[in-house]
Amino acid sequence: MKAKQVSGPRREAHQTVRLQIDTKSAAPSIRISFTDQRLTAHGGLIVWSHFLRQKRFRQQLLEVLPHDPASPNAYDPTDVALGYVGGILCGADKLSRVAWLQSDAAVAAVLGVEAIASQSTLSRFFGVFTQKSCQVLGGLHAHAAYSLPSLRAGYTLDLDSWALLHEAGHQAGVAVGYPRLGLKPCPRPLIAGLAEAKLIANYWLRAGNTACVNGAAEFLRQTVQALPAHVRVGLVRGDSGFGDARGQDTCEQLGLKFILVAKLTRQVPLLCRHDDAAWQATEGPGLAAQEVALERPGRRLIVIRQRVQDRPQAGGKTLLELAEYRFQALITNLPASVDALTVWRRYNGRADLENRIRELGGQFGIKRLCVDNFWGTEALHHLASAAYNLCVLLQRRLGQLEKCELNTLRWRLFGRAAVGSRAGGKPTLKLAVHGAANRNWWREMLAKISALPNCHAVASLQA
Repeated sequence: MKAKQVSGPRREAHQTVRLQIDTKSAAPSIRISFTDQRLTAHGGLIVWSHFLRQKRFRQQLLEVLPHDPASPNAYDPTDVALGYVGGILCGADKLSRVAWLQSDAAVAAVLGVEAIASQSTLSRFFGVFTQKSCQVLGGLHAHAAYSLPSLRAGYTLDLDSWALLHEAGHQAGVAVGYPRLGLKPCPRPLIAGLAEAKLIANYWLRAGNTACVNGAAEFLRQTVQALPAHVRVGLVRGDSGFGDARGQDTCEQLGLKFILVAKLTRQVPLLCRHDDAAWQATEGPGLAAQEVALERPGRRLIVIRQRVQDRPQAGGKTLLELAEYRFQALITNLPASVDALTVWRRYNGRADLENRIRELGGQFGIKRLCVDNFWGTEALHHLASAAYNLCVLLQRRLGQLEKCELNTLRWRLFGRAAVGSRAGGKPTLKLAVHGAANRNWWREMLAKISALPNCHAVASLQA
C-alpha cells in the first residue's frame, strides 16, 4: 500500500549545529543545517532511465510481471520492479536497503517511477511469484540477446552450477548442500552465459540439497530454444553438472558441439597410458593431455594430467595410485582435427563465467537478496540478472570496447549528485560536475546516449 502523504507545507524550527574538523593549519567548524531542495546522490541514473526507455524495458516488464488488481491504491508493478532495479544499481543488496532510497528526495523522479516502494511492499510484491510467473519473467534474458549481432562461428554458451551461501537459512530452498567450503545451507542456482557478449542467457534457482545434474539437461534445452534465431550457439561448455549422458545427448539432439567435464571415475586414469610418449606435452611444466578411446562413435574423452610438484594450484582429482598427479576429464564431440590440447584450451575459456558469477553475487546483490517465498527469490535474481545485462548493453550503446563492472559504473556514472527543480515549469536535473574536462566528458556521453546508434564512442568509463 502507498504511504499516506501529509498535505500542506511542513514547518520545522531552523536549527544549526557546528562541527569541528581538523585541517593542516587550524581546526575550523562547519555549520550543519537542513534544506528542502530536491537533491539526489544518484543523478547519473538519468542516463540509465533514458536507456531503458530506448530499450522499451517498461513494456517488457509489463508483459512478464504478475498483476494484482485487488487494491486500487497499489503501486504499478513496473514501478516497483524499476525501483528495485534502481536500488541495486545504487548499491542495495537487501530489500530494506532498496527501501532506504525513499529518503532520497529526487531519485524516484530520476528513475521515472511514482515512488520507491517500502520493504513490506517489496516483500509482498515478490511473495506472489509462482513457478509459472518466474518462467515468464526469465524471458527478459532472451530480450537482451535480441540486441546482439549474428556471428559466423556462433556464440559460445557457458554453463555452470554454483552455491549461494546465505547468512540466514530459513528461506524456502535454503537447504544443506555441498559447496566447496563443505556442508552449508544454500540454494544451488544454474546459470548460462554467452561468452563473447558477456551476457546472462538464463538463470534457474534450485534448492540447496539438489544434486548437480538435476534439471541441468532441461535447463540447457530451454536456454538454447529461448535464444533468438540469429543468435546461433556454436559451442557449449559446461561443468560436471552438465557432463552426464543426459547433458551430452541433449546437446546432440539440438545439433550442438560441446566440451563438458566428465565424471572422473577411478577407471579413467587407469585406462591412460602413463609412459611419457603417450601424453601430448605442452609449454607449461608438468601439464600434458591424452585422448582415451571410447566405444561410442563421435564422442572423445580428453584426460588432462598435471604434476602437483610443478603445478600446485592445479584443479582436478588426485588418485592414490598416482598421487603425484591431478587428473581432469573432458568429453567432447568436436572432430578429431581438433587435438586434445586444443580441446582443453578451448574449455578453459569457460572460466570467464566465474567473473559473471562473482559480479552478480557481490555487486548486483544476488548473494543476499532473498525472501521467504522460493519463487520470489528467483524473481529477485531474474531482475538482478536483467539489470546486469542492461548494464552490458548500455556500455555497448556508449561505444565502450571493454566491459567494466557495476562498481565502476556507480563511481563514474550513476553516483553523480544532482538538484531536481522545475525551471520555467519544466522538470530540470542539474548534475554536480566540476571542471571543464569532466563536463566535456558528460556532454559527450549525454550526446551519445540521446543520439541514434553510430560508431562514435565516448572516453572509457574506466578512465
